[in-house]
Amino acid sequence: MIQVSESARKKVLTLMEEEGFNTDTDFVRVGVKSGGCSGLSYDLTFDAQVADNDQVFEDNDVRIVVDKKSFLYLVGTVLEYSGGLNGKGFVFNNPNAQRTCGCGESFSL
Repeated sequence: MIQVSESARKKVLTLMEEEGFNTDTDFVRVGVKSGGCSGLSYDLTFDAQVADNDQVFEDNDVRIVVDKKSFLYLVGTVLEYSGGLNGKGFVFNNPNAQRTCGCGESFSL
């Protein structure tokens, strides 16, 4: 399961509405793809359709969908949002990552 912090929840719901997604029925799709300085990078999008191989769950009033392959890399991750002048935007605090890059957008196991 992926947890969503209060700051990330507020930002996700705001962005979903701004982009025309329904916060009651649509969801955040979180995944992992090859790339980035450390080998794997996070992928965060909004979506309205669930695929057969997706895991669906909800935390802090945010519906989250993760494909089964990515789920193995993301179990226990906390999605946070850091705003402000020095903020990084969305941050994945992934307990499975053994190494991350300086920007926090990629990791390796």
